[in-house]
Formats: sequence, C-alpha cells, structure tokens
Amino acid sequence: MKALYSILIFMFVTLLAIGQQKNTTSAMNNGNAKVKTGSFSVGSKTLHDFTVKDINGKSFDLASLKGKKVLVVNVASKCGLTPQYEDLQTLYERYGDRNFVVIGFPANNFNNQEPGTNREIKEFCTANYGVTFPIMDKISVKGNDQAPLYKWLTQKSENGVLDQEVTWNFQKFMVDEQGRLVDVVLPRESPLSEKIVQWITGS
Repeated sequence: MKALYSILIFMFVTLLAIGQQKNTTSAMNNGNAKVKTGSFSVGSKTLHDFTVKDINGKSFDLASLKGKKVLVVNVASKCGLTPQYEDLQTLYERYGDRNFVVIGFPANNFNNQEPGTNREIKEFCTANYGVTFPIMDKISVKGNDQAPLYKWLTQKSENGVLDQEVTWNFQKFMVDEQGRLVDVVLPRESPLSEKIVQWITGS
C-alpha cells in the first residue's frame, strides 16, 4: 500500500507541475503577443512626421531637421523666465555647428504671458535678445486645443517614452537625431544646464 500511495502521490505532483508549466508558457506567449502589438503602435511617430508653420506663416517640415538634436521650447515674452531667450540663443550659437538646433514655439497658455501677434513676438525676441534660432507660429501647448506636436511631446501613448505635461513657459524637450523624444528639462532649469550641454556634446 505504501508503494502504491507513493506512486499516486508522484503522479499527482507530476501532473500538477505539467499543468503549471502550460499555464506559465501560455501567459508568457500572451504577454509577448501584447508587447509585439504595442511595439507597432506606441511611439511610432517621430518629430520628423510633423509639419508646422514658422513665425512668418510659412510651412516648416520638421523632417528637415533629420540628423540634428533638437531642443523644443515653448516661449513667452512677458514671463519671469523670458530672459532664458538669451541662454537659448547662446546655446544655439555655441553648438549649432554640432548638428544641434533650438526651435521655439510661442504659446499663451500661462497667465496670458504671450499675448502678442507673430509679428510682435518676432520683433520682441529679435530686438531684445538677438534671437536667430527658428521661431514658429504661435500655438497652444496644452488643453483642448493642444497642437498635435505637443500632444506627441507630452503623452507616452504618442511618443513611446514618457508622459510629461507642459507645466509653464520655457519647458525644454530633448529630441535626438532620429526624431525620438529623449528627455525633458523643466522650465526653471537653465538652457545652459549641465544636463542639456552633456546631451548635446555627448560628454
């Protein structure tokens, strides 16, 4: 009887182990299927898939920036952080020959700090800060009328990297040479911060 009892126990344990292995394999396969499905949809777009307008109202195909690191910044003329225009221009002049560019998007989403027209904005940043990096058409960077580019920049479901809403003027999104979002630097951090400079120079 003891031998028969041992055999029955052994068979039961073996069958239980086989069942668990099948369940695990099935779960793994289902998980892999989900990952593969997601990989085709999440983050499929890049910066280079967007076309915007520049501050003169002309079409600006962001695919023209392929091969360059891009710092995308929402700018404003009447903000306590407006002097960052100067640092952004310094950054652009200092590293522009390293396949790097700054692009500014005027936006009036925070306390009406960018109320001007495109013409007024252009005159302001040129006269006061000598801006020569590309400035785009005034847009909305959050809310129901958020521009498609900023929907991509701020939502992981669009960019495949991170969720990060725009919290204030002069938030800086770092985009690599292939047009993929890399990281974000929050508004109060200087454009000349170590994080941004090291990213540009690769040091």
